[in-house]
Amino acid sequence: MKKNIAILMGGYSSEFDISIQSGNVVYKHLDKSLYNPYRVHITKDSWFYIDDQDQKTLIDKNDFSLSKDGSKIIFDAAFNIVHGSPGEDGLLQAYFELIGIPQTACDFYQAALTFNKRDCISALKPYGIPTATNYFLNKGDAIAVNDIIHTVGLPCFVKANKAGSSYGVSKVNTKEEMLPAIDIAYKEDDEIIIESFLSGTEVSVGVITYKGKDLVLPITEIVSENEFFDYEAKYLGKSQEITPARLTKEQEEKVRELALKIYQILKMKGFSRSEYIFHNGEPHFVEMNTNPGFSEASILPQQAIAAGISLTELLTNTIEESIKSQKYN
Repeated sequence: MKKNIAILMGGYSSEFDISIQSGNVVYKHLDKSLYNPYRVHITKDSWFYIDDQDQKTLIDKNDFSLSKDGSKIIFDAAFNIVHGSPGEDGLLQAYFELIGIPQTACDFYQAALTFNKRDCISALKPYGIPTATNYFLNKGDAIAVNDIIHTVGLPCFVKANKAGSSYGVSKVNTKEEMLPAIDIAYKEDDEIIIESFLSGTEVSVGVITYKGKDLVLPITEIVSENEFFDYEAKYLGKSQEITPARLTKEQEEKVRELALKIYQILKMKGFSRSEYIFHNGEPHFVEMNTNPGFSEASILPQQAIAAGISLTELLTNTIEESIKSQKYN
Protein backbone atom coordinates (compact mmCIF):
# COMPACT_ATOMS: atom_id res chain seq x y z
CA MET A 1 0.00 0.00 0.00
CA LYS A 2 1.35 3.41 -0.95
CA LYS A 3 2.32 5.81 1.84
CA ASN A 4 0.97 9.35 1.94
CA ILE A 5 3.85 11.82 2.02
CA ALA A 6 3.45 15.56 2.65
CA ILE A 7 6.22 17.56 0.96
CA LEU A 8 6.64 20.66 3.12
CA MET A 9 7.88 23.76 1.30
CA GLY A 10 7.83 27.54 1.62
CA GLY A 11 8.29 28.89 5.12
CA TYR A 12 8.49 32.25 6.84
CA SER A 13 11.88 33.55 5.68
CA SER A 14 13.53 35.17 2.67
CA GLU A 15 14.22 31.65 1.40
CA PHE A 16 10.53 31.01 0.61
CA ASP A 17 10.89 30.89 -3.18
CA ILE A 18 14.03 28.73 -3.02
CA SER A 19 12.18 26.26 -0.80
CA ILE A 20 9.27 26.11 -3.27
CA GLN A 21 11.75 25.21 -6.01
CA SER A 22 13.32 22.53 -3.82
CA GLY A 23 9.92 21.10 -2.90
CA ASN A 24 8.88 20.84 -6.53
CA VAL A 25 12.07 18.91 -7.30
CA VAL A 26 11.26 16.49 -4.47
CA TYR A 27 7.71 16.15 -5.87
CA LYS A 28 9.08 15.45 -9.36
CA HIS A 29 11.58 12.77 -8.29
CA LEU A 30 9.62 11.01 -5.54
CA ASP A 31 8.89 7.38 -6.40
CA LYS A 32 5.17 7.44 -7.29
CA SER A 33 5.01 3.64 -7.18
CA LEU A 34 5.76 3.80 -3.43
CA TYR A 35 4.26 7.12 -2.35
CA ASN A 36 1.31 9.42 -2.84
CA PRO A 37 2.99 12.85 -2.72
CA TYR A 38 1.15 15.97 -1.55
CA ARG A 39 2.71 19.40 -1.94
CA VAL A 40 2.07 21.39 1.24
CA HIS A 41 2.89 25.09 1.33
CA ILE A 42 3.83 26.49 4.72
CA THR A 43 3.12 30.23 5.03
CA LYS A 44 2.61 32.58 7.95
CA ASP A 45 -1.08 32.95 7.07
CA SER A 46 -1.95 29.30 6.45
CA TRP A 47 -0.75 25.79 5.63
CA PHE A 48 -2.37 24.32 2.54
CA TYR A 49 -2.19 21.47 0.06
CA ILE A 50 -1.85 22.60 -3.54
CA ASP A 51 -2.81 20.22 -6.34
CA ASP A 52 -1.60 20.07 -9.94
CA GLN A 53 -4.29 22.58 -10.96
CA ASP A 54 -3.06 25.00 -8.27
CA GLN A 55 -6.20 24.49 -6.21
CA LYS A 56 -5.60 25.02 -2.48
CA THR A 57 -7.01 23.03 0.44
CA LEU A 58 -6.25 23.97 4.04
CA ILE A 59 -4.36 21.56 6.28
CA ASP A 60 -5.92 20.83 9.67
CA LYS A 61 -3.08 21.75 12.03
CA ASN A 62 -4.68 19.86 14.93
CA ASP A 63 -3.50 16.53 13.51
CA PHE A 64 -1.85 17.60 10.24
CA SER A 65 -4.56 16.01 8.12
CA LEU A 66 -6.19 16.88 4.81
CA SER A 67 -9.85 16.57 3.80
CA LYS A 68 -10.04 15.77 0.09
CA ASP A 69 -12.89 14.38 -2.04
CA GLY A 70 -14.95 13.62 1.05
CA SER A 71 -12.25 11.64 2.83
CA LYS A 72 -9.66 12.46 5.46
CA ILE A 73 -6.03 11.89 4.47
CA ILE A 74 -3.57 11.04 7.23
CA PHE A 75 0.12 11.36 6.35
CA ASP A 76 2.63 8.60 6.97
CA ALA A 77 5.55 11.09 6.93
CA ALA A 78 6.42 14.68 6.14
CA PHE A 79 9.31 15.46 3.81
CA ASN A 80 10.65 18.68 5.31
CA ILE A 81 12.33 20.83 2.67
CA VAL A 82 11.47 24.21 4.22
CA HIS A 83 14.63 26.36 4.23
CA GLY A 84 14.89 28.78 7.16
CA SER A 85 12.08 29.14 9.70
CA PRO A 86 10.04 27.10 10.62
CA GLY A 87 11.54 24.10 8.83
CA GLU A 88 15.20 24.51 9.71
CA ASP A 89 15.06 26.08 13.16
CA GLY A 90 13.26 23.29 15.02
CA LEU A 91 9.68 24.61 15.05
CA LEU A 92 8.25 22.14 12.53
CA GLN A 93 10.36 19.35 13.99
CA ALA A 94 8.89 19.95 17.46
CA TYR A 95 5.35 20.13 16.06
CA PHE A 96 5.68 16.78 14.27
CA GLU A 97 7.31 15.23 17.33
CA LEU A 98 4.28 16.26 19.40
CA ILE A 99 1.70 14.84 17.00
CA GLY A 100 3.71 11.70 16.24
CA ILE A 101 4.29 12.04 12.50
CA PRO A 102 7.79 11.22 11.18
CA GLN A 103 9.61 14.05 9.39
CA THR A 104 12.77 13.76 7.35
CA ALA A 105 14.97 16.48 8.86
CA CYS A 106 17.04 16.26 12.04
CA ASP A 107 15.35 16.48 15.45
CA PHE A 108 14.12 19.80 16.86
CA TYR A 109 17.04 20.45 19.23
CA GLN A 110 19.65 19.80 16.55
CA ALA A 111 17.74 22.00 14.11
CA ALA A 112 17.53 24.90 16.56
CA LEU A 113 21.20 24.54 17.49
CA THR A 114 22.61 24.39 13.95
CA PHE A 115 20.32 27.17 12.70
CA ASN A 116 21.85 29.46 15.31
CA LYS A 117 25.40 29.91 13.98
CA ARG A 118 26.69 31.35 17.25
CA ASP A 119 25.31 28.55 19.41
CA CYS A 120 26.48 25.85 17.02
CA ILE A 121 30.05 27.16 17.03
CA SER A 122 29.97 27.49 20.83
CA ALA A 123 28.76 23.88 21.17
CA LEU A 124 31.54 22.56 18.94
CA LYS A 125 34.46 24.49 20.43
CA PRO A 126 34.91 22.18 23.48
CA TYR A 127 35.54 19.36 20.98
CA GLY A 128 38.44 21.25 19.40
CA ILE A 129 36.66 22.03 16.13
CA PRO A 130 38.60 24.80 14.36
CA THR A 131 36.55 27.88 13.39
CA ALA A 132 37.10 31.53 12.54
CA THR A 133 37.56 34.10 15.33
CA ASN A 134 34.11 35.44 16.24
CA TYR A 135 32.49 38.58 17.63
CA PHE A 136 28.79 38.58 18.59
CA LEU A 137 26.29 41.45 18.54
CA ASN A 138 22.62 41.73 19.50
CA LYS A 139 20.36 44.50 18.22
CA GLY A 140 20.56 47.39 20.64
CA ASP A 141 24.13 46.64 21.71
CA ALA A 142 26.66 49.45 21.51
CA ILE A 143 28.74 48.98 18.35
CA ALA A 144 32.45 49.48 19.02
CA VAL A 145 33.89 49.24 15.53
CA ASN A 146 37.49 49.49 16.72
CA ASP A 147 36.97 46.63 19.20
CA ILE A 148 35.41 44.48 16.48
CA ILE A 149 38.32 45.06 14.13
CA HIS A 150 40.83 44.46 16.93
CA THR A 151 39.16 41.08 17.63
CA VAL A 152 38.53 39.71 14.12
CA GLY A 153 40.74 41.87 11.89
CA LEU A 154 40.10 43.01 8.32
CA PRO A 155 38.77 41.79 6.02
CA CYS A 156 35.97 40.05 7.91
CA PHE A 157 32.44 38.79 7.39
CA VAL A 158 29.31 40.20 8.99
CA LYS A 159 26.42 37.72 9.04
CA ALA A 160 22.87 37.48 10.25
CA ASN A 161 23.05 34.79 12.92
CA LYS A 162 19.90 32.92 11.89
CA ALA A 163 19.52 33.13 8.12
CA GLY A 164 20.39 31.04 5.10
CA SER A 165 21.21 31.36 1.40
CA SER A 166 23.72 34.10 2.29
CA TYR A 167 20.97 36.61 3.10
CA GLY A 168 22.31 39.30 5.43
CA VAL A 169 25.97 38.48 4.74
CA SER A 170 28.60 41.07 3.78
CA LYS A 171 32.35 41.00 3.37
CA VAL A 172 33.89 44.02 5.09
CA ASN A 173 37.24 45.24 3.77
CA THR A 174 37.49 48.65 5.47
CA LYS A 175 36.43 50.25 8.73
CA GLU A 176 33.94 52.43 6.85
CA GLU A 177 32.09 49.37 5.54
CA MET A 178 31.40 47.92 8.98
CA LEU A 179 28.28 49.87 10.04
CA PRO A 180 26.46 49.47 6.67
CA ALA A 181 27.20 45.73 6.78
CA ILE A 182 25.78 45.50 10.31
CA ASP A 183 22.62 47.30 9.13
CA ILE A 184 22.21 44.78 6.31
CA ALA A 185 22.57 41.86 8.72
CA TYR A 186 20.03 43.33 11.15
CA LYS A 187 17.43 43.35 8.36
CA GLU A 188 17.47 39.53 8.52
CA ASP A 189 17.96 38.91 12.24
CA ASP A 190 18.36 40.72 15.55
CA GLU A 191 21.55 38.74 16.27
CA ILE A 192 24.80 39.09 14.34
CA ILE A 193 27.99 37.09 14.08
CA ILE A 194 31.16 38.78 12.82
CA GLU A 195 33.94 36.43 11.71
CA SER A 196 37.59 36.74 10.81
CA PHE A 197 38.42 36.15 7.15
CA LEU A 198 39.71 32.67 6.38
CA SER A 199 41.75 32.48 3.21
CA GLY A 200 41.91 29.17 1.42
CA THR A 201 39.96 26.60 -0.56
CA GLU A 202 36.27 26.44 0.34
CA VAL A 203 34.47 23.11 0.25
CA SER A 204 30.99 21.86 0.98
CA VAL A 205 30.56 18.42 2.57
CA GLY A 206 27.29 16.50 2.62
CA VAL A 207 26.74 13.96 5.38
CA ILE A 208 23.53 11.93 5.39
CA THR A 209 21.97 8.95 7.11
CA TYR A 210 21.93 6.29 4.38
CA LYS A 211 20.72 2.73 4.89
CA GLY A 212 21.14 3.07 8.64
CA LYS A 213 24.68 4.46 8.55
CA ASP A 214 26.28 7.91 8.51
CA LEU A 215 27.65 8.53 5.01
CA VAL A 216 30.01 11.31 3.88
CA LEU A 217 29.23 12.19 0.27
CA PRO A 218 31.81 13.25 -2.34
CA ILE A 219 33.16 16.72 -1.52
CA THR A 220 32.35 19.83 -3.57
CA GLU A 221 34.84 22.65 -4.09
CA ILE A 222 33.32 26.14 -4.27
CA VAL A 223 34.96 28.67 -6.60
CA SER A 224 32.95 31.91 -6.50
CA GLU A 225 33.23 34.62 -9.16
CA ASN A 226 32.18 37.10 -6.46
CA GLU A 227 34.08 37.98 -3.30
CA PHE A 228 32.46 35.06 -1.48
CA PHE A 229 29.81 32.36 -1.96
CA ASP A 230 26.87 34.79 -1.84
CA TYR A 231 23.31 34.56 -3.18
CA GLU A 232 24.37 35.28 -6.78
CA ALA A 233 27.10 32.66 -6.58
CA LYS A 234 24.73 30.07 -5.09
CA TYR A 235 21.69 30.59 -7.29
CA LEU A 236 22.54 32.78 -10.29
CA GLY A 237 25.47 30.87 -11.72
CA LYS A 238 28.24 33.08 -10.35
CA SER A 239 30.33 30.17 -9.14
CA GLN A 240 31.89 26.86 -10.07
CA GLU A 241 30.90 23.87 -7.97
CA ILE A 242 33.44 21.14 -8.62
CA THR A 243 32.56 17.61 -7.48
CA PRO A 244 34.75 15.88 -6.49
CA ALA A 245 36.82 18.74 -5.07
CA ARG A 246 40.41 19.22 -6.19
CA LEU A 247 41.98 18.22 -2.88
CA THR A 248 45.01 16.21 -1.95
CA LYS A 249 44.37 12.82 -0.39
CA GLU A 250 45.43 14.23 2.99
CA GLN A 251 43.09 17.24 2.69
CA GLU A 252 40.19 15.02 1.67
CA GLU A 253 40.71 12.68 4.61
CA LYS A 254 40.96 15.59 7.06
CA VAL A 255 37.72 17.27 5.99
CA ARG A 256 35.80 13.99 5.68
CA GLU A 257 36.82 13.02 9.21
CA LEU A 258 35.92 16.47 10.54
CA ALA A 259 32.51 16.55 8.81
CA LEU A 260 31.62 13.08 10.09
CA LYS A 261 32.84 13.97 13.60
CA ILE A 262 30.63 17.09 13.69
CA TYR A 263 27.60 15.17 12.37
CA GLN A 264 28.03 12.61 15.13
CA ILE A 265 28.87 15.10 17.90
CA LEU A 266 25.63 16.93 17.16
CA LYS A 267 23.70 13.63 16.89
CA MET A 268 22.40 14.55 13.48
CA LYS A 269 20.21 12.52 11.15
CA GLY A 270 18.81 13.05 7.68
CA PHE A 271 20.45 15.58 5.36
CA SER A 272 23.24 17.94 6.29
CA ARG A 273 25.62 20.07 4.29
CA SER A 274 28.50 21.80 6.05
CA GLU A 275 30.90 24.43 4.75
CA TYR A 276 34.65 24.41 5.45
CA ILE A 277 37.61 26.57 4.47
CA PHE A 278 41.15 25.20 4.37
CA HIS A 279 42.99 27.93 6.27
CA ASN A 280 46.71 27.38 6.83
CA GLY A 281 46.23 23.83 5.60
CA GLU A 282 43.52 22.89 8.12
CA PRO A 283 39.75 22.67 7.44
CA HIS A 284 37.84 25.23 9.51
CA PHE A 285 34.12 24.74 10.14
CA VAL A 286 31.94 27.63 8.92
CA GLU A 287 28.32 26.48 9.30
CA MET A 288 25.89 23.60 8.84
CA ASN A 289 22.68 23.52 6.80
CA THR A 290 20.16 20.84 7.77
CA ASN A 291 17.69 21.48 4.93
CA PRO A 292 20.06 22.45 2.11
CA GLY A 293 18.91 23.52 -1.35
CA PHE A 294 17.45 20.71 -3.43
CA SER A 295 17.22 21.83 -7.02
CA GLU A 296 18.68 19.41 -9.57
CA ALA A 297 21.77 21.65 -9.69
CA SER A 298 22.13 22.07 -5.91
CA ILE A 299 25.23 20.81 -4.16
CA LEU A 300 23.79 17.94 -2.09
CA PRO A 301 21.98 16.31 -5.05
CA GLN A 302 25.19 16.70 -7.10
CA GLN A 303 27.12 14.92 -4.37
CA ALA A 304 24.59 12.10 -4.08
CA ILE A 305 24.69 11.49 -7.84
CA ALA A 306 28.51 11.47 -7.71
CA ALA A 307 28.21 8.78 -5.01
CA GLY A 308 26.04 6.68 -7.32
CA ILE A 309 22.77 7.54 -5.52
CA SER A 310 19.96 8.79 -7.76
CA LEU A 311 17.64 11.53 -6.49
CA THR A 312 14.77 9.04 -6.32
CA GLU A 313 16.90 6.63 -4.27
CA LEU A 314 18.02 9.46 -2.00
CA LEU A 315 14.45 10.59 -1.35
CA THR A 316 13.18 7.05 -0.74
CA ASN A 317 15.99 6.38 1.72
CA THR A 318 15.34 9.65 3.56
CA ILE A 319 11.63 8.92 3.99
CA GLU A 320 12.15 5.32 5.10
CA GLU A 321 14.90 6.32 7.56
CA SER A 322 12.58 8.91 9.13
CA ILE A 323 9.79 6.34 9.54
CA LYS A 324 12.21 3.77 10.99
CA SER A 325 13.65 6.35 13.40
CA GLN A 326 10.14 7.30 14.61
CA LYS A 327 9.35 3.64 15.35
CA TYR A 328 12.47 3.32 17.49
CA ASN A 329 11.74 6.43 19.57
